[in-house]
Amino acid sequence: MRMLGRISEVWRYPVKGMAGESLSACRVTDRGLQGDRLWAVRDSARNEIQSCKFRPELLQIVAQYARARGAAGDHSVQLLMPDGARVSSDVPEVHELISRLLGHASRLEPLSAQTDMAAFKRYKADGHTWLDELKATFEREAGEPLPDFTDLPQDMVDYVSLPGSFFLVSPLHLLTTASLDYLRARQPQSDWDTQRFRPNLVIDTLGSEVGLIEQSWLGGRLQLGEAQLRCTAAAPRCGAVTRAQQALPADTRLLRTVVREADQNLGIYANTLQPGLLQVGDPVYLHT
Repeated sequence: MRMLGRISEVWRYPVKGMAGESLSACRVTDRGLQGDRLWAVRDSARNEIQSCKFRPELLQIVAQYARARGAAGDHSVQLLMPDGARVSSDVPEVHELISRLLGHASRLEPLSAQTDMAAFKRYKADGHTWLDELKATFEREAGEPLPDFTDLPQDMVDYVSLPGSFFLVSPLHLLTTASLDYLRARQPQSDWDTQRFRPNLVIDTLGSEVGLIEQSWLGGRLQLGEAQLRCTAAAPRCGAVTRAQQALPADTRLLRTVVREADQNLGIYANTLQPGLLQVGDPVYLHT
């Protein structure tokens, strides 16, 4: 095995589309980090689960578990709203507060409440509008490339998230300090805070690697703490990376730089091969 660096950050997102919580350790399960994206917001009119692609205002809410996952079976979340108010997922007014922020009637729902695949269906007013809406979320300027939508898997056509989950593409998203440093050098006026890119794991390459190094890991197998992951696909970036969050201003230069300097991809997706505990500071190895 070849050492790539160490885990420097672990991020979990209790609610799909909302800002998340930084952890010192977390267990990796077959469906990603334990407790990741176990809640989501449903648009009442569309009857569709929403992401920060379509509802970027979600990023202004910080979601954290009220208690440690598994403690006395308490899986409720606490939401820190943009005005500083805190509200729990188990109070009736939470739905109205979220609806008011988004400008659309919405409900906060746990994954455990979804009883059939229809809960994950994509809203389709007709045969093509859904694809136009999806392309628009990438917010490309004239001459900039879009991801290839010509051969989407049928599940991505029919469902707004992976059926049975609130994940869009994959349960794990990895990012390296090398990639962030590479882009920061090309656009130093922007704040390349990792929270903009919603990774689960940030890997500090310790200066041993430069450039968009994680793209070379695709297809490879990583060892992180007790866990093993398979690197599966590049992560094309959409307009969500430019949006304001509670501590971060809007900045469209970020997306322009990723599209121009990184072939529109930043970070990679991964799946679990072997569950296990991982911690900040754990070494990361690539199986060769």
